[in-house]
Amino acid sequence: MLGPLVNPASPSFSIIGVYNLEMARLYNYLLQQQSRKFAIVHGLDGYDEISLTGDSKLFTKNGEKVLSANQLAGLEVKPEAISGGSTIEEAASIFKAIIEGKGTKEQEAVVLANAAVALQITEVYKNYDDAFAAAKDSLASGKANGCLQKLISLQ
Repeated sequence: MLGPLVNPASPSFSIIGVYNLEMARLYNYLLQQQSRKFAIVHGLDGYDEISLTGDSKLFTKNGEKVLSANQLAGLEVKPEAISGGSTIEEAASIFKAIIEGKGTKEQEAVVLANAAVALQITEVYKNYDDAFAAAKDSLASGKANGCLQKLISLQ
């Protein structure tokens, strides 16, 4: 719980996924006291991210709102369509497929919706739709995978 609040890197922007609304409200209260821009996301059916399996609650410096899966990505998905696997190896394989542009439509939609929220809080994009389009381009063009590979090479 403390990790996002005491990050020694002091990021200017952060997106934090939480598993319940009580935690979201606590983070929101604490982050409102800071200067950094943030988004706190909670899938109202219990996910600690935008899952697109139902509505999601979003908290930012500018307030809070509930968004539907259709508003966020144009589709609602079934929980089994976004299963993260049962082992670390399965989860890594799913992640690798998505970042390489080989994920399912549902997997990619969830990644894009979360990425779009993160991009939108930077205020580089005029609105969520522009941020979603940028995330989609990054994934489709291989830029997202290129950034991951660059990060890995720094290890």
